Amino acid sequence: DKQMSDTGVYRFEVRVRTHFLSEQSDVEYGPYVFAYSIEIENQGDLPAQLMTRHWVITDATDTVQEVKGEGVVGEQPVIKPGEKFEYTSGCPLPTPVGTMKGTYTFVGPDGDSFDVEIPEFVLSMPRTLH
Repeated sequence: DKQMSDTGVYRFEVRVRTHFLSEQSDVEYGPYVFAYSIEIENQGDLPAQLMTRHWVITDATDTVQEVKGEGVVGEQPVIKPGEKFEYTSGCPLPTPVGTMKGTYTFVGPDGDSFDVEIPEFVLSMPRTLH
């Protein structure tokens, strides 16, 4: 995702890793609890602050839950060019499989606000647990 401002380019890359938390899940009946680790890398030439997040979470029955909030894990980090911000959070699902996608809204040094897409990723309980 690339955005122009008068002073340069905003470019952020979002990478996701997921992990099923069997010890926090009820593998028979749910909920199924997943952890996801997100790395946000600033590949542009301007710093920006992550202000809000908006998640769209879909379970296996196509039930959609939207989550909006300030920052991530209680922080609104400023990510400078060449820096990465990493955090881990969790998501309980009523089904063993689901997807998440969303957007982060950033604000740049000159007050520009722009969205960075979080690519859709799958949350899936490993079959080996049955």
